[in-house]
Amino acid sequence: MADNKRDIVVMTPQEGLGGIRIADDVVGVIAGMAATEVPGVAGMSGGIGGGIAEMLGRKNLSKGVKVEVGEKEAAVDLFVIVEYGVRIPEVASQIQMNVKRAIEGMTGLSVVEVNVHVQGVAFANTENKDEEPHRVR
Repeated sequence: MADNKRDIVVMTPQEGLGGIRIADDVVGVIAGMAATEVPGVAGMSGGIGGGIAEMLGRKNLSKGVKVEVGEKEAAVDLFVIVEYGVRIPEVASQIQMNVKRAIEGMTGLSVVEVNVHVQGVAFANTENKDEEPHRVR
């Protein structure tokens, strides 16, 4: 998984030039960014803490992602929070396709699995709709 902090080696087309090293965290950031681009994804989840999914900001894109990378293949687990009202199977399918396309296009690795774990639902901000307007501003 991503915690081992090792680099993967992707061979260049011109073998005599050496190898290219891509850190696991780079693959994680690519996957996180590709997932958050999908309409209906509210954000990445940092896991379940106290029964509530913690939503992470854009600076922590790789925190809601676990990757396992070999020499030629990668497997990805994404932990996401979806927006209320979306069709979850459709959003999850879009995430899988977008993540696979992004990783394969940017790294040359073959993505063998993209597992989507829906950790929560984000509701639209509805605060102050039923309250009286403030008298003093």
